[in-house]
Amino acid sequence: MSDGESIRANRVCPGTLARFRQFRNHFKVGEGIMGIVVSCARDGITVSSGRSQRSRGPFIAINCAAIPVTLLESELFGHERGAFTGADRRRIGKFEQCHGGTLFLDEVGDMAPGTQAKILRLLQEGHFQRVGGTESISVDVRVIAATNQNLDALIEQGRFRKDLYYRLRGVTIHLPPLRERREDIPELAHYFLFRYNRQLGTSVHSISPEALEVLQRYDWPGNVRELYHTLERAFLVGGGRITAELLTAETAGIAGAPPALNGGFQAIMEQAERRLLENALRAAGGNKTAAAAALGMKPSTFRDKLAKHGLG
Repeated sequence: MSDGESIRANRVCPGTLARFRQFRNHFKVGEGIMGIVVSCARDGITVSSGRSQRSRGPFIAINCAAIPVTLLESELFGHERGAFTGADRRRIGKFEQCHGGTLFLDEVGDMAPGTQAKILRLLQEGHFQRVGGTESISVDVRVIAATNQNLDALIEQGRFRKDLYYRLRGVTIHLPPLRERREDIPELAHYFLFRYNRQLGTSVHSISPEALEVLQRYDWPGNVRELYHTLERAFLVGGGRITAELLTAETAGIAGAPPALNGGFQAIMEQAERRLLENALRAAGGNKTAAAAALGMKPSTFRDKLAKHGLG
């Protein structure tokens, strides 16, 4: 990255992303307790300067821990037809797709040693070969890497290459846990609300001040992911204004007991399920397919549950 080039947060998520400024090297590793950083980066960061062309280039994020070891190399470097069983055609990998842009490697500490070696060679030489191929392919890619693990400890254990670590660590950013940056919570909460509205086609723009206070008082052991899913559940159940009373039991317990439900265990579960279905439908504007997707259900399962509760 040339002098003057920076990672700039836009208005969507400034509280968290404004920390990521004035990076001066091509490759970086962020170390700390990670949250929904990849999503924020994709939706809320633009890379720009008067001299940078990468702001118009592709941005791709890949979670190295979520892809099996046997498939990660193909995802990153691509493969040729016949490279392995099931490779019936050529595949272009993420590095090649990101030529002229930025590749975000999340959970880089979970990569296998063999993959680490290939990435090190690419970073040093600027070219690679697809899996099963012989052609040398040159790429110009900025790499941003992140991990929630202690890479120094992994190096001591022989699980992470020291040479790759030094090749990556142009600038190290430690992202503190959410409990140590509570001032970011309102910005993140409104950003997530914006995302829910975009996904469901709704126009809910309100989080009560009391709800924000509850969110800021909670310690968030699950960090940003926990905040995201807590607000998602409150959004679906509330079907409108998000209040402190609609937060999940973990956070509602700070402000007071959650709303009481009457009856035995089975009756309580039935009441909760019916309320969730009703409010998911309301939040999706009556669109059953969108409501089912928001709840992570198959449309057929969602329809069966509606029929069960007489919500047809």
